[in-house]
Amino acid sequence: MKTDVYLYILVMAAVTYLVRMLPLTLIKKEIKNTYLKSFLYYVPYVTLSVMTFPAILSATGSIWSGTAAFAAAVILAYFRKSLLQVSIAACAAAFVADLFLV
Repeated sequence: MKTDVYLYILVMAAVTYLVRMLPLTLIKKEIKNTYLKSFLYYVPYVTLSVMTFPAILSATGSIWSGTAAFAAAVILAYFRKSLLQVSIAACAAAFVADLFLV
């Protein structure tokens, strides 16, 4: 049983290392394709969004309070408010929605 855990960790480490190492070793020259460069530019943002959005909706007891918090955050971020203002407003919106909707 214990050797299985070490085997799983070893395989996971190897796969993680290969995913990070292969692009560095296979691509030696600068990428000049503008489409590929723009695609690679947005990959971190999309990955962060895909990981964060479900967590926002499921962080509270109700999907409706999570949606209210997300809406408040998007509106304030659209108007270029600071991160502190956006997070406080999102927390307040989730709290108020939890009081009235649940």
